[in-house]
Amino acid sequence: MPRKTPVRRVVVTPDKHFPLAYMPAIKVLCKSIEILKPDSYVDLGDVGEWESCSHWKWKKRKRPPLDYQLPDIEKDIKDVNNGMDIIDESLDKANCKTKHFCEGNHEDWLTRFNDEHPYLGYSVKEALQLEKRGYRYHPMGKYLKIGKLHFYHGHHYASVNHTRNHLMKLGVNIMYGHHHDVQQSSVTHMDGQKSAWSIGCLKDMSDEENSWLGYRKTNWSHAFSIVDFFESGYFTVHVIQIIKGKTSLWGEIIDGNK
Repeated sequence: MPRKTPVRRVVVTPDKHFPLAYMPAIKVLCKSIEILKPDSYVDLGDVGEWESCSHWKWKKRKRPPLDYQLPDIEKDIKDVNNGMDIIDESLDKANCKTKHFCEGNHEDWLTRFNDEHPYLGYSVKEALQLEKRGYRYHPMGKYLKIGKLHFYHGHHYASVNHTRNHLMKLGVNIMYGHHHDVQQSSVTHMDGQKSAWSIGCLKDMSDEENSWLGYRKTNWSHAFSIVDFFESGYFTVHVIQIIKGKTSLWGEIIDGNK
């Protein structure tokens, strides 16, 4: 049954990094989507890890011939599509027709690889079948605006308090991923209050998966957000944190470990 409410509901998800996503958190997200029945869905990018075409992979060694690279890239494309299929299945069950994809810096690695080898047809739009899936594509660095809130992957203004830095530089309501932590800052200007939200990630945060960080501890958090828009374009934000594969969605326990 469709949800009856005077607001327009949007579910927003940050970095998943398939095939390195934390699957209990993904299951929590999918169960929540089916409960919430959002009107729209926004993917903030880094849906894939894309290690196969990362410039970091060949930083200390010579890049091999293309024939040796392609099997790994094809596997990444398959793994990321399989991950998106899981989320799209729940979006279909919720009858969510409006979907947005904001390209992340990891997708940009694939874009750069495709720019070098355009004859392979490995653009982000083609590799992820975005048109077939029904997603509206927003290239790296471009902003999606819904109501009075802007969305993008996030890559500028890094600092300890990066949400406040975004507000000082952009001067608008903004929501992003990229930093993998949960953070919010607000300021009040002559034309009213503005806020910035960093909404965590859905990537596996175990030491084994993040050995490239030198096993150092991070301030990352599993989360996604619900944004309810009123007719005026104003909105409310609910950041749903996921702890060890579980969350409480308005009093209902959702367990992604089952």
